[in-house]
Amino acid sequence: MTTADAPSSAITLRPYQAEAIQAVYEHLRTRDDNPCVVLPTASGKTPVMATICRDAVQLWDGRVLILAHVKELLEQAVDKLHAMAPDLWHQIGVYSAGLRSRDTDHPIIVAGIQSVYRRACDLGRFDMILVDEAHLLPPDGEGMYRTFLAEARVVNPNVRLVGLTATPYRMTTGMICGPDNLLNHVCYEVGVRELIVQGYLCPLKSKAGQRKADTSGLHLRGGEFIAGEVESLMDDDALVQSACFEIIERTKDRHSVLIFAAGVKHAEHVQRVLQSAGHECGFVCGDTLPFERAETLERFKDGGSGGLKYLVNVNVLTTGFDAPNIDCVVLLRPTNSPGLYYQMVGRGFRLHPSKENCLVLDFGGNILRHGPVDALQIKTPGAGDGDAPAKECPQCHAVIHAAYATCPECGYEFPPPQREQHERQASTAGVLSGEVTETEYEVQGVYYSAHVKRGAPEGHPRTLRVDYRIGFNDQQCEWICVEHPLGSYARQKAEAWWRARSNEPCPTNADDAVALAQAGALARVTSITVRSVAGEKFDRIVNYRMDDKPPAIDGGDLAHGESDYVPIADEDIPF
Repeated sequence: MTTADAPSSAITLRPYQAEAIQAVYEHLRTRDDNPCVVLPTASGKTPVMATICRDAVQLWDGRVLILAHVKELLEQAVDKLHAMAPDLWHQIGVYSAGLRSRDTDHPIIVAGIQSVYRRACDLGRFDMILVDEAHLLPPDGEGMYRTFLAEARVVNPNVRLVGLTATPYRMTTGMICGPDNLLNHVCYEVGVRELIVQGYLCPLKSKAGQRKADTSGLHLRGGEFIAGEVESLMDDDALVQSACFEIIERTKDRHSVLIFAAGVKHAEHVQRVLQSAGHECGFVCGDTLPFERAETLERFKDGGSGGLKYLVNVNVLTTGFDAPNIDCVVLLRPTNSPGLYYQMVGRGFRLHPSKENCLVLDFGGNILRHGPVDALQIKTPGAGDGDAPAKECPQCHAVIHAAYATCPECGYEFPPPQREQHERQASTAGVLSGEVTETEYEVQGVYYSAHVKRGAPEGHPRTLRVDYRIGFNDQQCEWICVEHPLGSYARQKAEAWWRARSNEPCPTNADDAVALAQAGALARVTSITVRSVAGEKFDRIVNYRMDDKPPAIDGGDLAHGESDYVPIADEDIPF
């Protein structure tokens, strides 16, 4: 089948989703190992999976297996695939003991790994295996996924494995991709902050609880705090009373508040205190009967329309639970797992007409421990803790990135840091005032947004903010003055910057500049050189390495934010 023969019911993809699909295909064509796609919670993995399935089956006459680890994720995957690509309805089968279905003949099979890990030969030949929630893949050693893949390669030695996840790391073994792991390389990644700026994810704001538990005495087992110790610590009556009072006060204007508790007794304690204060609170845990759980979750999803405002849970609503109306997430449990922390906070990422942002109330020190969700500090096993990736404002209790010298919420000025111990790495800063240091960095991603200067009067010209990601947690910013008056020095510099990168005319509106940048009108920057002057507050970008300027864009609605996916020809089959 050629591109011209492709199905007419195309899936509408966001630009980053289309980029992710093409990155998978490019990886499969040019490398022999297994790729992983990293897309934030609520960014839409299903359209990516559905498009890959459709291309594999309808363009290239292949077979695809989608693996998940729990029954609920299987059901969600099937329902979402049917809704996203109804033309695939009769091509999708399910193999799951829990769902009492053992389909083996369909070109697309959605299966539970527990049901199939010893039955690869029964399922037949597959050309591609997609693993949803790939961070749950086992570390080194023989696990169910490895057992299944080994047998699947007996049936088809060329079968390819593709992982999809929002959190590409584990508690105890670091990143899930490595030369000896099942997944070897992140072929595409888009960040939380970038998608918030682009309007695809809900903005977050965070506050630390005024009364927090002292977690310094907790012990680790398998990389996570010991559950019994955590519950004993958090189930202190005074702490629960204080936390519930603060939750009620801070959520007066919120509609759907999801609370993560440290254990069943702790959750029941929280529920009793909230209800004694006149606020109905639902409760679900692993032992909740299915029909009770379904009824409670349905009422919670109704939110402010007469439904359930407060819902406390224990270890059951961290993955695969979609309630877009959640506008407050409460962390009443500490965790040493950056993945679990991310998954809990991620319940508030989804957009919904009822909310402008999602409030995160952290009573377990998780934000201070792991950093903001758009800049998580992932510890390498055996490494030290390093500096705190975030800090709490003592004046307004906002939890902000550790790099802030002034709190962006209330204006509090932090005292200069005290350095009593030597740094772990040699500093690149100049030892004398005025000493100049220039460093070239590889650019791992570029994000564009319209920027309003803090404290600027109404009508002040906005700028095009450009964020260059130059490390896992590091970035360098610059501001392009596209809205400044024509003929001004700032505008002339903006025009020169734009001409060096684009064949499009330099826009006079920051929103138009962002739309053009996101539509591919600017040359890709591969590296930047940053100049640091000792004694000066800000570094400056002094040089760029860029690809050639892209051709001019021929029409189209640049601000619409969607991409028409064009399947590739069958002679370019990636498997």
